[in-house]
Amino acid sequence: MAVQARELGPAMAALRELQAHAAGPQVTGEWEVKCQNCGGTTGFNGSLTATRCPYCATPIQRDDVHNAPARLPVDGVVPFLVGEKQARELVEKWVSGRWFAPSNFRKYRRIGAFSSLYTAYFTYDADTQSWYQGERGDDYQVRVGTDSDGDPIYETRTRWYPVAGEVANEFADLPVLANDNMNRDRIRALEPWPVEQARAYSPEFVAGHLCRTYDNDAEQSLPEAQQRMESAIESTVRGDIGGDHQRIHQLNTNWNWLAYKHLLLPIWLLTVVYMDKTYQVYINGLTGQVSGDRPWSKVKIIAAILAVLAIILTVILVYSKVHGHHTPAHPTGPSHSTVAPPRPTTHR
Repeated sequence: MAVQARELGPAMAALRELQAHAAGPQVTGEWEVKCQNCGGTTGFNGSLTATRCPYCATPIQRDDVHNAPARLPVDGVVPFLVGEKQARELVEKWVSGRWFAPSNFRKYRRIGAFSSLYTAYFTYDADTQSWYQGERGDDYQVRVGTDSDGDPIYETRTRWYPVAGEVANEFADLPVLANDNMNRDRIRALEPWPVEQARAYSPEFVAGHLCRTYDNDAEQSLPEAQQRMESAIESTVRGDIGGDHQRIHQLNTNWNWLAYKHLLLPIWLLTVVYMDKTYQVYINGLTGQVSGDRPWSKVKIIAAILAVLAIILTVILVYSKVHGHHTPAHPTGPSHSTVAPPRPTTHR
């Protein structure tokens, strides 16, 4: 079943109304736990199997489990394709390849949390109409002289014309991460997400997995999407103006249609606390792409530098020994020369 988009304005108005007049837990059958250390809220169905917070690796307190409050409903899910066995192999390979990470960091099975996690995204659809005023610049060449060889010298100048026009843009499934306290750059490195493969939400898809509830709702996440949309609109306007240069003096946009989908996208998350600092490694639950952070071992780095310096010094010494002491082509002792006595000259 295809995932249906919801019009943003009416959906947010209904949610605000519900939050203003309803008290206490409003959703039954769905549970969530809020970490007292990092504040991350994780939803789940059935029984909670995780023992550590997936975001900071702090032991989960069962007393913090409660009914989920009213939120925007989940519209769709892109199910996991990478299973736990494959995910652990990928993270083992990634961790083993961090040569300069401390040895203790590689003991992540004991000191970290490894969880299958659905992250919250909002994808946006929009239909826009934009009116603009500006200028179009066309370059032309003017001969301004000759060089020392008699060849002509040209200068590029720009002729500007006033322009005005109208453009239309359509946007579909523009994704925005709705979670805080996660490395957005690292998660962005997992893209692209095939959101077009999303299926209509059903609890069976998330059973056995944790679900990060959104920290920013569809209205709060919208500015990031609009910024990207406005950049695309400006590019469309510049293309409509044409010429070699464009100046946009005024640009007004009507958002004729603005809708969203609340989607859950799958990642495997490794969280390790090392030397009181949290490090996270993300694995795309569809493609197996890995992106993460790790600590650096000063001991290993210094040892590597010393090893390189030792190699360089050895090369210099060998080179000096080979090229600095060589056997001369002639003896170095005192030279003796024999001069033949002059022969008498005979005069006839």
